[in-house]
Amino acid sequence: MQTLKHKGIAVLLVGIMLAALLLAGCTSADTARRMRMGVAGEGGVYHAFGEGFAALENDSGNGAVELKNTAGSAANLRLLMGDYLQLAVAQADLVQDAYEQSGIFQDEEMENKFCAVAALYTEACQVIVRADSDIQSVEELQGKTVSIGAEESGSEQNAWQILSAYGLNEKLVETINLNYEDAAAQLKAGRIDAMFITAGAPSAVVTALAEDCGIRLLYVDGAAAKRLQDSCSSYSVCTIPAGTYPGQEEEVQTVGVKAVLLASAALPEKQVEQLTMLLFDGRENLSTQLGIRLDTEAEATEGVGIPFHKGAAAYYKTADITVAS
Repeated sequence: MQTLKHKGIAVLLVGIMLAALLLAGCTSADTARRMRMGVAGEGGVYHAFGEGFAALENDSGNGAVELKNTAGSAANLRLLMGDYLQLAVAQADLVQDAYEQSGIFQDEEMENKFCAVAALYTEACQVIVRADSDIQSVEELQGKTVSIGAEESGSEQNAWQILSAYGLNEKLVETINLNYEDAAAQLKAGRIDAMFITAGAPSAVVTALAEDCGIRLLYVDGAAAKRLQDSCSSYSVCTIPAGTYPGQEEEVQTVGVKAVLLASAALPEKQVEQLTMLLFDGRENLSTQLGIRLDTEAEATEGVGIPFHKGAAAYYKTADITVAS
């Protein structure tokens, strides 16, 4: 009986050791794993980028990427900090707020367990009115009904900051929270006077709106743009070239923020190094698919505001670029 008992214990110990070895293999620095990636809703640039990038990653043997539709940047950051997502795209200004637990994240107790992989492109802050509107400037939004984006979206934060830079507030402007597609439909129908959208240009939603009813983009420039840059380092001057949208005959000056690819700090270093390499190896094809020029390696390390993942830093080192990690 004692011998049988000892044999049973030995078998149990062997089983535990095998399970531990398997578990270690799943979490080793070189082993690929399934990654959930937050990309906002369908029809947006985040989602289109996610589809293209996931296709590259899934064909590489470096791990499978599963796209997750979310409400946008703020949701992506919360899900990343909550360990539900392993990859996400978010606006640089909200990324910095989440990392520093400021802004809309100031009362949240989640750890900032995420790092940057790369800045992807500049998202232009676009203020849109119908082409037949009498509104010629942001100041003239006073007394008007304006969509500022979905609640707690990056667009909403940018909209309030831009309105404030022009001396406007909730008492002077009637604001409404609508996603991009609903806002475009309401603007087309004449139920709202303007809409804010922070997105890579051209945006498919805005292109369709321009084709349907004609649009005009309002400038965000001069002293207001400087105030925005002084108050938030994530803002940069941004030009929307003429011809970006149907009927747009002149370039438009505005401000923009970077869209940033993020990774969980728990992802293996080697795997993140490989997916960073895939991003830049596929950069030209992804740019063509999106209709938006993606940043080069040198540009991708600017305007981020948080440390980079060690795997991303290892990739940049091969391109003679040093980043904080």
